[in-house]
Amino acid sequence: MNFFDTRSIFFTVLGYQMSYLEFFAVLTGVVSVILSAKANIWSWPAGIVNVFLSAFFYYQIQLYPDMFLMGFFFVTNILGWWRWANPNPAEEDRKKELKVSYLPKKQFLIWLVAGTAGTFVIGSLAAQLHHWFPLVFNLPSAYPFVDSFILVMSVITTFLMIQKRIECWIIWLMIDVVATYLYFLKGAMFFGVEYVLFTLIAAFALWNWIKEYKSYGKPV
Repeated sequence: MNFFDTRSIFFTVLGYQMSYLEFFAVLTGVVSVILSAKANIWSWPAGIVNVFLSAFFYYQIQLYPDMFLMGFFFVTNILGWWRWANPNPAEEDRKKELKVSYLPKKQFLIWLVAGTAGTFVIGSLAAQLHHWFPLVFNLPSAYPFVDSFILVMSVITTFLMIQKRIECWIIWLMIDVVATYLYFLKGAMFFGVEYVLFTLIAAFALWNWIKEYKSYGKPV
């Protein structure tokens, strides 16, 4: 049995064959997001395990931008773990960790515009990968622009999350809705179910982080 091969089946449910890789990638992803919603610093190490497993999965179902995204997430999970654990004195919350805060509205709009432009550029490149590197990418990228939207906006919102900006959850909601559609369309049913759950968690997280911000009693 090859744990990292999507053809190694863990169990079958309602006719869907669940591989070991998909199951544990989803499980670690859910744990990581739940911890993030609670502003728990252990979300970062859980995320490191998740991105390692997910990279193998995405490669095998031809979601190449998502695969590249996992390399980025590996680095940013390490950065986020350090940033939350080492705030400046004025940024500390009751647990001596980084406080949540709002992003200036103008900056938020700039990020959204940059994300739209980035989606077009990366999507155009992803659509050509199988022509440029046929030995590595022997099949065309599946839904390159939708997949690239997930990649680009995930990069943006991850930087916001490292800084504990509340707006990161608004973007995560957008990503999760699009990703849910993509994974069901691609036939990755368990990942699709995972992202339905992520959408609900992101909504809770947005509410919880706003509540946390208000508990400080004064603007950060």
